[in-house]
Amino acid sequence: MDMEVQPRIPLLLDGGMGRELFFRGVEIPETIWSAGALIGDPEAVRRIHEDYIAAGADIITTNTYGIIRSDLAKEGVEDRFAQLNRLACALAIEARERTSKPVLIAGSLPPLRGSFRPDRVGPTTEIGPLYREQAQLLAPHVDLLLCETMSSAAEGRMAAEAACETAKPVWISWTLHEDRPGRLRSGETIAQAARALNGLSVVGMLVNCCAPERASDAMTALAATGARFFGAYANTFAPIPPDWTLDGGGRQDGLLEFRADLDPEAYAVHTARWLDAGATVVGGCCGTRPAHIALIREQIDTRCPLPER
Repeated sequence: MDMEVQPRIPLLLDGGMGRELFFRGVEIPETIWSAGALIGDPEAVRRIHEDYIAAGADIITTNTYGIIRSDLAKEGVEDRFAQLNRLACALAIEARERTSKPVLIAGSLPPLRGSFRPDRVGPTTEIGPLYREQAQLLAPHVDLLLCETMSSAAEGRMAAEAACETAKPVWISWTLHEDRPGRLRSGETIAQAARALNGLSVVGMLVNCCAPERASDAMTALAATGARFFGAYANTFAPIPPDWTLDGGGRQDGLLEFRADLDPEAYAVHTARWLDAGATVVGGCCGTRPAHIALIREQIDTRCPLPER
């Protein structure tokens, strides 16, 4: 599948995977979260991809966000790193084939030292080779590489450098600070993060896994990057603490709570704002479900109906 053959803009991304598995009662280890389903219930992963395709997504994302060597090692399965990356791609491809719809597949390159934590990113000498390894595993099977939930300019640069070494189109998506509109979790501006990518062939610049209000704040800056593809896919979480970790780090963080005011209809109010601002890519992140994506599909189709034949 070639990105160049996609007929319509805006493009619609899928919604969340990890929490969707949770909603469906799939039991998976907290340490490796959504990646655990590749071991325990891969069919559930495929069905979720199929449901997002049925809801109207133009792009589905591989379930590779949780495939991180250090996390797999905690569960004693680090030796399955390559196998799990390939399995995640195979499940997405199978979902596309079973639905017979021309969706694109994005290969997810995640934060490697914890989401939302610019203080834990690590040096290029350690992180760069890990991104390169995963990008090379994903590239033969996907249509684009998506460096997502990047919390700092440095983290984004490391992931994008590795992704750009493949022949695939590369998108980057930063996660934003809860209390500082228009800034990454590191405090850097979107303009600063975009400049850090100078010299790289990054064709998409987005924001994700932040409050939809923060995504709205970012649209002008994203448009100003000049990226061919720009937009957002937000989460439905309550504000994320600056020192949050999935395992709690000895505290009681664990899974984040959801907001009660972001059902599909309410979330679509925000995506309408992004589309009004010219966004060419919209979708959902953690906590959004097929129902959210289906409503955004209706929203896009109303704005950009298919031409009559």
